[in-house]
Formats: sequence, C-alpha cells, structure tokens
Amino acid sequence: MRIGLIGAGRIGTFHATTLSRHRDVGSLIITDVDTTRAHDLADRLGETVAPGVDEIFTWGVDAVVITAATSAHGELIGRAARSGLPVFCEKPVAVDLPSTLGALAEVDAAGTVLQMGFQRRFDSGYVTAREAVRAGRLGRLHTVRALTADQTPPPPAYLSVSGGIYRDCLIHDFDIVRWVTGREVATVYATGSDAGHAMFREAHDLDTAVAVLTLEDGTLVTATAARVNGAGYDVRLELAGELDTVVVGLDDRTPVASTEPSGPPPADKPWTGFLERFAAAYEAEIAAFVEVVRGERANPCDGREALHALRVAEACELSRREHRPVNLGEIPGGRE
Repeated sequence: MRIGLIGAGRIGTFHATTLSRHRDVGSLIITDVDTTRAHDLADRLGETVAPGVDEIFTWGVDAVVITAATSAHGELIGRAARSGLPVFCEKPVAVDLPSTLGALAEVDAAGTVLQMGFQRRFDSGYVTAREAVRAGRLGRLHTVRALTADQTPPPPAYLSVSGGIYRDCLIHDFDIVRWVTGREVATVYATGSDAGHAMFREAHDLDTAVAVLTLEDGTLVTATAARVNGAGYDVRLELAGELDTVVVGLDDRTPVASTEPSGPPPADKPWTGFLERFAAAYEAEIAAFVEVVRGERANPCDGREALHALRVAEACELSRREHRPVNLGEIPGGRE
C-alpha cells in the first residue's frame, strides 16, 4: 500500500512514523508547505518527498492522510473524494460549518471513505468506560464531567487559525461524551474567560472555557478546558451513575495533588502533552485506517461523527456570544 501524507508537523510526523513501520504500508509520499521539514522527515524515515500536493494525487497513491493546517482540510478532503481515494484527516473537517457540510457532501457524492482523527476513541480508558456505560454497570447515568487542560498554550500563530477553544480543544470532549454515552447533546450553555495571557485576547479566543450540556435523556455534562495548566497535561472523564462512578485519565501521572493527609502523592512524572498521553491511541487510529483501506473493518469514525461534535462547538460559541442556552436544533447539519 502506498500512502500520501500531507503535512509534516508534530502530528504528521507521528503518523508518518507509525505508517512507515506498518507491515501493510509499502511506502509513503510526504509533502508539506515547508519543504525543508518534509525533506527532513522523509530522509529520517527513508520515504519519498513530493514537491507539492498535486503530486500526492498524480503519483498513484492508495490513500491519503491529511495532517495539514486546519484551513486546508476541507479542500483536501474534497480533492481526495473527487480522486476516489480513502482519506484520514485530523479533526476538524474544515474551519467552519458551511465548509464542513460542503466537504462531507463531496465525500457522500463520491462514495469514498473519510475517517476522522478523534484519537480518544482508541484510548483504553475511554473504551473501558464506554463498555461500562453500555453494559449498564453504572446504572442510570446522571452526571458526566469532562476536562481538558494543556500544560502550555499553543503558539500565538496557531491560535489565530485554530477556530477557538470550543472548536479546537473541547471538540474532543464533545465527541467522546457522545461516543461513550451513546447519547446526543440536546442543549448547551457556555461561557469562558480571556483573563490570561494577552495573546488570547489578540486572537479573539479564550484561555479558559466551560460548557454545560444536557443530553437527550436528561444526563447533565460539564466540559471544561484550560490552555495553561502548569501542573501538567490533564485529560479526564468522570461518569457518575446511580450504581457506580468511573474515571478515565486517573493514574499515577495525572497532574493533581490531594490536600488530604491520607491522599495519594503528587505525580512524579505528570503528562506533558497530547502526543505523550495518547501515543498508543494515535497509533491505533492509524492502524485502524489501514484496515479500513484494506477492507478489513468498518470506518470507526466517519465525517458525520465529526460534524455532530462541531455542531456542539458551534452551539457553545453561539451561547457564549449571546449569553443564553442554545438548542442543538438551531445549528444546521443535524440528523434528518
């Protein structure tokens, strides 16, 4: 199998490394707007460099992996669909809802495969939590608490094109809440703060955000995000039911400290970032894509799944802007 990879940044490098050593992948063709970066990655892996995106689609690849800037996702997904190629794309589908709907329409028209990169679906902790909820071991689920906190903020240049904290960061929590619970979000109420570093205000973004979600069965969800959490990278999901409570992301590397005399000690080596925390999940999602391309499994996370998470993020932006609860029915793209 020959795969074209577009984008040689942090996550592109990780995926390229995984693919290069995969037994079912014969070769990679790598391209990036930064040609030096693309050459360095290809040389390190012993793979081929393409001068640009055009060559990815003319040199005869079997599938495409998109890890380019968010602003390029929609166009590249459409191009892959028109070329009849299966594609893996890191979230999101596109920078906004209209572009997302347009890209998904192209995939539907072409009948091709689009797998989205929501890696938490492949993390063992989230998988186990999903099984517990679906098996009824927690009883009636009444409260869910989702948390994402970065140890250090993204670069200022990234903030300006990220789409904001709800679309870029909390969208992972919105997706995983849907996936674990099997329930859709009915309403949201969101707020946030830009009281931290000035770069967030300059980018018209937030450094801290909160959303209260009500699921279709009445389950209440809080989802919080922070761009600066000096203790370490902290991603957790707590699910409380009438019979039991479980927590994803609570281990000896969780960056929290108890104030109780008999509480556990602080983590010696707290998580520092998403690539470290979710390394195994990232490898698993790319391995799954190879299996999808080979016809060995169904698509585990298609573009419609990404659309529904984006709709929750869009509802949060509207709620924050207008200081009111928002019903998901107000956001285009819902299930017919």
